Amino acid sequence: MPITTRAAVVESGGAPFTLADVQLDEPGPHEAVVRMVATGLCHTDLGVASGGLPFPLPGVLGHEGAGVVEAVGSAVTGVEPGDHVVLSFTSCGACGNCDGGHPAYCATWLPLNLIGGRRADGSSTVSRDGEALGGHFFGQSSFAEKALVDERSLVKVDPDVPLESIAPLGCGVQTGVGAVWNVLKPVTGSTIVVLGAGAVGLSAVMAAALTSATTIVAVDRVGERLSLARELGATHTVDASEEDLAETLAVITGGKGADGIVETTGNVTVLRQGVDALGARGTLVVVGAPPFGTEVALDVNGLLGGKRIVGLTLGDAETQSFIPALVDLVKAGRLPLDRLISTYPFAEIDQAVRDMGAGKAIKPVLTF
Repeated sequence: MPITTRAAVVESGGAPFTLADVQLDEPGPHEAVVRMVATGLCHTDLGVASGGLPFPLPGVLGHEGAGVVEAVGSAVTGVEPGDHVVLSFTSCGACGNCDGGHPAYCATWLPLNLIGGRRADGSSTVSRDGEALGGHFFGQSSFAEKALVDERSLVKVDPDVPLESIAPLGCGVQTGVGAVWNVLKPVTGSTIVVLGAGAVGLSAVMAAALTSATTIVAVDRVGERLSLARELGATHTVDASEEDLAETLAVITGGKGADGIVETTGNVTVLRQGVDALGARGTLVVVGAPPFGTEVALDVNGLLGGKRIVGLTLGDAETQSFIPALVDLVKAGRLPLDRLISTYPFAEIDQAVRDMGAGKAIKPVLTF
């Protein structure tokens, strides 16, 4: 039988989140019903809610969920009722990239996660008063008290770690950490620069601090976030509202340029500055996502020193091994994710959205 639950529904692009009763479809063979305990609020949720991406609305968003499994489909083998889980993106599990350990680049990633709003077979996972809603967001749509979740979105985690402390691992944190660990892979003495000190950027700073990089530079325009970056492992900070980024980075790197840069702002002017600040054979990881169709101009000759520009989705992480490792680091106090989190009751989702937009909250986490 369908399950009735309370969800935050976006009626149309630009509309606020509205709490309403919705019905979840019965779980299919490779799905589970998860009682949500917490879910992070991400800029991707806000981008879709604003109408900036072609997701079918009205719909239920949310893609940084954490909760307890209540029921599983007939073919689910990785979890069982009572297990604690962090929810992340879904993937087909059968294409070349999935087979190769890179499910974030699944051949069907966009329709399965970001813009489809339905299962792969076109069926709906959530409805209201008999009318299908956009759902299946990242295989979860976790802005609800209960979620119908794809098996490949489920990651079983240590039940001793509070779920509200690790919900953001499913997207923002694994993106920032993966940019450093899976792409830049700093060697001893490396210089890493992080452009933007939001949740993703600060996660990258924390990740860099767990490597043998010796110079970690955080760049932002908000002094409080730069101070936090220092506390989380940055050796240098640059206030872009007061300092010339190119000149300051040249001084910090002794004129050699950066070995690795993580661009999280989605601002193409900042991206260009980052590319110019790379040293020979340096790599810039593009994480921030401006509107579709946005282009950036580059100095082609400036790239000939072996510079690389790499786009990144979700940290290029294999979630079943990556997220439990991050949970272990959180539990040990080595990844102080709590410094980024502000919690809000689920009913206050619009306040969380406002605080995030105003820069008052780095990583809002809704609790149920």
